[in-house]
Amino acid sequence: MRTTLDRIRHTLMFEIIGLLIVIPLGHLLFSLDTTHMGMVGIISAVVATIWNYVYNLGVDHMLKRLRGHVHKNVIMRVIHAICFELGLICVLLPLIALYLGQTLAQAAPLVTSLALFYVVYAFVFNWVYDVVFPVPATRKTDTSADTPTSV
Repeated sequence: MRTTLDRIRHTLMFEIIGLLIVIPLGHLLFSLDTTHMGMVGIISAVVATIWNYVYNLGVDHMLKRLRGHVHKNVIMRVIHAICFELGLICVLLPLIALYLGQTLAQAAPLVTSLALFYVVYAFVFNWVYDVVFPVPATRKTDTSADTPTSV
């Protein structure tokens, strides 16, 4: 399992890189003033940071309990990213609509676009993160099978 410090590094890197991409893209695609897009990005990042930590910790504990390890294959990564975004949309849609003074229907295209972007971004970022910062190998409790015996 990852350490708390590793989880903090992961979360901060994810959110900072995401903001550097989302703010200019959101400004271009939705013609929102960069200040408003920046606030939408920051609100989203703060909520997502908290959700990211809680969600990933829960998924890791579930995987460890069910499978004995936390490694994910491609299909699991896709499901992981989609479930993360669905939970986040439930919180972000009313917050962003309230901030922008819009109805839920008016804010839905922006929130949906953010979610679609982050599904792809989360998949790619987490895969790269796991390659660059691999999960530490679990120590075996019984190493006798690994110790050569002399005859």
